[in-house]
Amino acid sequence: MSLRILLADDHKITRQGLRSLLEKQQDMEVVAEAENGREAIRLAAEMAPDVVIMDITMPDMNGVEATRQILAKSPDIKIIGLSMHSDTVFVTEMLKSGAAGYLIKDCAFEELVRAIRTVIENKVYLSPSISGVVVEDYIQRLSQTNFTGSDILSDREREVLQLMAEGNSTKRIGVKLHISVKTVETHRRQIMSKLDIHTVAELTKYAIRKGLTSLEK
Repeated sequence: MSLRILLADDHKITRQGLRSLLEKQQDMEVVAEAENGREAIRLAAEMAPDVVIMDITMPDMNGVEATRQILAKSPDIKIIGLSMHSDTVFVTEMLKSGAAGYLIKDCAFEELVRAIRTVIENKVYLSPSISGVVVEDYIQRLSQTNFTGSDILSDREREVLQLMAEGNSTKRIGVKLHISVKTVETHRRQIMSKLDIHTVAELTKYAIRKGLTSLEK
């Protein structure tokens, strides 16, 4: 029986390349493609993949938040982060969200196949180039009893924060999330209050530091 794989990446050429390579594996099948985190959540619910290959920095909803929401509903799905970012913050936030693996995009395709086979066996896979510093940082974070700012925000507040940081207007955020402008403004006030940050510029810097969005693609 083939492993069912969902590809989530906002670059179509990346998805096409991965699909072509993965489907050459006799026991792997790409069942769907998503171009952002929100679509990945929907397709994960519809298609019930065994593995999701998840880009980290995508518009509208990033891979960290999408991972968190997918696993909240379907904890048996294995998610592997695949990103151009080797920064510790991106890796640790992805792992905290429940991802079973993390690869850098310049890895060889054989490593991705190895990662898929590893996580299916209920093991964690990290690219060798980042595993040492990541494990050290991750253990340190787990030992801390205080919450970081991103921990105290709700799922919806993290979504609103990402969209704000990406330059969306209040009205546009409401349209994207199917909520009223008044509700968006309420979320914005709550975010600022919880984080004790009171300008959009500082919120944007915070979102980048926490890996919710990125200036680079």
